[in-house]
Amino acid sequence: MCGIVGYVGKKRVVPVIIEGLRRLEYRGYDSAGIAVCGNGEGLQVRRAEGKLRNLEEVIRLKPLDGSYGIGHTRWATHGRPTEENAHPHRDCTGRIVVVHNGIIENYVVLKKKLIEEGHKFTTETDTEVIAHLVEKYFLQKSNGSQPSLEDAVRKAVGQLSGVFALAVIAADATNKIVAARNGPPAVIGLGQDEYFVASDVPAILYHTRDLFFLGDGDLAVLTPEGVQLTDFNGQPVVRQVQHVTWDPIMAEKGGFKHFMLKEIYEQPRSVRDTTLGRISQETGQVFLDEMEISEAELRSAKKINIAACGTSWHAAQAGKFMIESMARVPVEVDYASEWRYRDPILSPDTITMLISQSGETADTIAAQREAKAKGSKTLAICNVVGSMITREAAGTIYTHAGPEIGVASTKAFTAQLTALYLFALYLAQVRGTMTPEQAKTAVQELTRLPGKLEHLLTHDEACEDLAKEYVRSQDFLFLGRGIHYPIALEGALKLKEISYIHAEGYPAGEMKHGPNALIDENLPVVIIATRDPNDALSMVRYEKTISNLKEVKARSGIVIALATEGDEEIKEAADHVLYVPPAPEALLPILEIVPLQLLAYHIAVRRGCDVDQPRNLAKSVTVE
Repeated sequence: MCGIVGYVGKKRVVPVIIEGLRRLEYRGYDSAGIAVCGNGEGLQVRRAEGKLRNLEEVIRLKPLDGSYGIGHTRWATHGRPTEENAHPHRDCTGRIVVVHNGIIENYVVLKKKLIEEGHKFTTETDTEVIAHLVEKYFLQKSNGSQPSLEDAVRKAVGQLSGVFALAVIAADATNKIVAARNGPPAVIGLGQDEYFVASDVPAILYHTRDLFFLGDGDLAVLTPEGVQLTDFNGQPVVRQVQHVTWDPIMAEKGGFKHFMLKEIYEQPRSVRDTTLGRISQETGQVFLDEMEISEAELRSAKKINIAACGTSWHAAQAGKFMIESMARVPVEVDYASEWRYRDPILSPDTITMLISQSGETADTIAAQREAKAKGSKTLAICNVVGSMITREAAGTIYTHAGPEIGVASTKAFTAQLTALYLFALYLAQVRGTMTPEQAKTAVQELTRLPGKLEHLLTHDEACEDLAKEYVRSQDFLFLGRGIHYPIALEGALKLKEISYIHAEGYPAGEMKHGPNALIDENLPVVIIATRDPNDALSMVRYEKTISNLKEVKARSGIVIALATEGDEEIKEAADHVLYVPPAPEALLPILEIVPLQLLAYHIAVRRGCDVDQPRNLAKSVTVE
């Protein structure tokens, strides 16, 4: 969603903020703006519609400078994506500005009341209400003295309903930034006589790796002397400072044309890092340290619920097969955005798992809180240390994928699948549903996966050749059975979100119940037809999938088959074949998705699409 960057310190403030906003471009945005103050200058604001380069041109034509300031990239929710509606937003006096991520649900009521009190509004946004509320309380003298900016912000946020992360500066509060959080993420960076606030870690990594995340209800005051942290009631709060180990270079493209391609090629490392330190190849044991859920509770669990959104939901669907087949415990998977609206039935012997790359996905946090309110312990799979979901969970399996900049998730997905496989093995170990020898074999197969991914990536040209042939297609159909159906869904999602081609994932067994009507000589059908010869169910699935493949060919459809190396017979039935290395059934999805990611990438590039920042999408969806 929207990006926030704030800085107070000795550096030139404008370059620091612009650089930080550039590192948040992956979140998606449609306008940008900056406000700075200090160094003898008054409060100055520059804004522009469109990409950050437009704001830079505005600043080139009309320079500004100061010692502290805030910047913003906006993704429109209320009001059109225009310069007028771009952040920062000002109060009536023009001496207070605010940047905001989230949605103020009661802004209409507040706006009406403020107008009645004489405030004049100039935009269509909900955010402008915050600026006027701060103005109201900041100028409201008590016992002859003016309140501090933080007191005014504290009173203002007390009037807000909804979710928000915000930063405020004022011309009359020199070298001070006030930040507050209730929902969307906000991180505070600690430097040497300089301090930062941002929506995400990459914005400040080039300046400091010491940081902490604000919790819901936290209010931070940043000055050159340090950071003061309280809750919305003014009571002191302590948050643990973390030292982030991500190298800032990891957030660069590293020689690749796009972040998405770089992140696809980082998957061998991210799978390896997610596994590292959590397994014993000698005994087959899995170790999950950050786990407050006891082994006794895991043994007595009657069911596992998983809630997630988008790509993480697809990982959850594959994880259901892993957990049920290995640990023999029922698993139910829901969209987090829908789950809490059906009043789910939960109990203390139900474990609820939340999966989120950012750990700040609004719907997933809401599902987590619903689960906890109903007595279910929650377990998180997440890529960001210290994020909201991890702080509220009774256990966390971190996916050590490093920062994922591209909006279309790739390495986070395969890292999530790896974490789910580890959890399935751990649960099987605790519940005694696998023998030590079976567990040892499963662990050894997992350790071979990074090498297989590296091998797979050496055949990228096959995906690029296919992209040349089908770049003008308007529709795609992806088919899979069992644990491979979620991969069909994810393959379709990758194609539609970055190339804007209509693509649909479907269970292969449901072909006769509708999708057959779509098949003609112009429809490419991607069929996941891999197999594990050591798994009887896998071989049955394979034979049934081949039948589906022949159904498509009988109706003149174009078949792109995803098959296991060594399967030569499938060449006779399919128009094109993409091969993946052999692997056990439960690990095949981690390999299968890579060619589908590459196919989507190359098609999108050939269509001239913005691969890293697809239209209308944002990286971290922090509002419902």
